[in-house]
Amino acid sequence: MSLFVNVKEQIVTESIDGLRRASGAASIATLEGYPHIKVVCRTDLPSSKVAVISGGGSGHEPSHAGFVGKGMLTAAVCGEVFASPSFDAVLAAILTVTGKAGCLLVVPNYTGDRLNFGLAAERARALGKKVEMVIVSDDIAIPDIAQPRGVAGVLFVHKIAGYLAEKGASLAAVAAAARSVAAKSVTLGISLSSCTLPGAGREDRVPPGQAELGLGIHGEPGVELIDFGGAKAAADILCKRLFERVGKASGYALLLNNLGSTTLLEMGVLANEFLSAANGKNIKLIIGPSLLVTSLDMHGFSASLLPLSREYITALTAPVAPTAWPSARIPTKLKRLKLPKELKSTASKPSRNDAVAAFISKSCDLLMALEAELNTLDAKVGDGDTGSTIATGARSLKSHLAKLPLADNASLLASISDLLGKSMGGSSGVLLAIMFAAAGQALKAGGSLPAALQAGLKRMKEIGGAKTGDRTMIDALEPALAALASGKSLANAASLARQGADATAYMTRAGAGRSTYVSSANLKGVPDPGAVAVAKLLEGLS
Repeated sequence: MSLFVNVKEQIVTESIDGLRRASGAASIATLEGYPHIKVVCRTDLPSSKVAVISGGGSGHEPSHAGFVGKGMLTAAVCGEVFASPSFDAVLAAILTVTGKAGCLLVVPNYTGDRLNFGLAAERARALGKKVEMVIVSDDIAIPDIAQPRGVAGVLFVHKIAGYLAEKGASLAAVAAAARSVAAKSVTLGISLSSCTLPGAGREDRVPPGQAELGLGIHGEPGVELIDFGGAKAAADILCKRLFERVGKASGYALLLNNLGSTTLLEMGVLANEFLSAANGKNIKLIIGPSLLVTSLDMHGFSASLLPLSREYITALTAPVAPTAWPSARIPTKLKRLKLPKELKSTASKPSRNDAVAAFISKSCDLLMALEAELNTLDAKVGDGDTGSTIATGARSLKSHLAKLPLADNASLLASISDLLGKSMGGSSGVLLAIMFAAAGQALKAGGSLPAALQAGLKRMKEIGGAKTGDRTMIDALEPALAALASGKSLANAASLARQGADATAYMTRAGAGRSTYVSSANLKGVPDPGAVAVAKLLEGLS
């Protein structure tokens, strides 16, 4: 898999340099000895305040360097991808930022990190520095394990310890609070894929339809391989296990962490599921959903819980300088405003016609069955959603059959326009809504249904700007409607629609629609999905 890197040996240092340049933070620096010593640190911390230092392997961005700044970390020590930093890099960080107030080392519970930070702490103490160290082991994936891993819960410690240090608390107080937060935090993750290691690729070990539960942030396999049942099932299992393990409290902070490549669309769904779950009412603060402690491009997420006290709420909600920290917010209840009265449905009174109902129902079934095929076609010449858009409109139409004026064709066309305009979305939904609205008006003024549909098509072309030969659904729709208007059979119309759809495969330039942005080489040999939908619908009906 290709990555936007130069050489893997320089990926960490070049990334740190780029993110530093782009940060706009004048009070953040790197140390001499860089790139061997990869330390990002503050330059504005008074010696009278406790320094808070953390770090570990890279590949978890924005952790840990992204959280260096006023109110959080004083310094972050970065190793290579998924590798602990050396003890001399940690020692350099301690000696650089530690003043008379001393420093706290916040260390995720991985052997290499414990050893290197531990040795550096001993050397620094021998040089006269006051150093305390807290180990964070919040991962609950493996029950009764002697050394649980430190994962995203480390950010609770960063934030609360950083707040206290900024307020001028003593090293003993900062360390005690950090140890208490670390002991109370719990985290569990789930993923649909492993991650892509620079220069090594991805281990595709998660079968389709399954997910890894309790995986590690260094690409370690999950503790369990479970059936994947969607966002709600994933949120429910994490929520259940986390609340079983976390201590009792009147409220909790939820940290929802994107492990790398989970889209914001998905993360929004997951946030909604966590807050809607049985224990969702107990979540008083939410942090994220955001990229916080990632695992390169892993398609997964983790959730962390911390029992809240008034002191923790104050610390977690206090503003900080690092922009990577998303802030902690109180979950809000959904508010829904009523639609303006002008937009309320003006649908005609429902009426019954079994033949029309059967015709519409069959049409909807045919279009819904085409969803995957049309999406595949559209992925080659558009944005891959034609099938989903059309199927959405068909599902909406079928679900409203009993409410339609099936015995009044003019009112029926107007109602179909209203439904498609509201449900389909995209340009195709609007265009079909225009067509059916104009057809309804034409039918109401007198004339046949085929002629009315032709009038609707004419209005669609005027407003949409497409014509036959522009590589759109019109290439199949126009000849088919012309055949029906001239009295020819549905089978004949279907045949002409098929010819029109097939012809679009040889049109290497689109005059309208999303295919106008696609190169001729990619268009060649691929028919327009909208035209294919028209042809397949008519073929199915005939």
